[in-house]
Amino acid sequence: MLSIERIYLLVENDIPIGLSAQQSIPQIPVHSTADFLKLPTNLYLGEVAGVAINSKGHIFVLSRGNTVGPAYAAAATQLLEFNEDGSYIREIGHNLYAWSYAHAVKVDKQDNIWVTDKGSDMVIKFEPQGRGRHGLRSQTGSIG
Repeated sequence: MLSIERIYLLVENDIPIGLSAQQSIPQIPVHSTADFLKLPTNLYLGEVAGVAINSKGHIFVLSRGNTVGPAYAAAATQLLEFNEDGSYIREIGHNLYAWSYAHAVKVDKQDNIWVTDKGSDMVIKFEPQGRGRHGLRSQTGSIG
């Protein structure tokens, strides 16, 4: 429920033209859990480029991490899958040729996983089982 905190008189050229009400901002309930994602001991998250959730509640995290040096090239990009309680399931596309600089991840209605990569200018489609099915690349070197 919104409550009106103030009412303002709108004036143009010293002539009242209407009223404006400032409403209080609604509170959005948030529940935060520290260390929700449970990673294996040898795996680390870097800068997270995207997060998506499929119809089963599985969480897909596209990360630029798990490297000692700069976050670029196939070793830097990770697509990690977690179940709904944050337990690690697998890495999809480990050291894939198209990985260069992670950009975004989305899941469609059929639970296919779509990843865009800025460095290689590619869009990769993975089946729900994690198999790469399609790689699309721009002819001009720029997808968007």
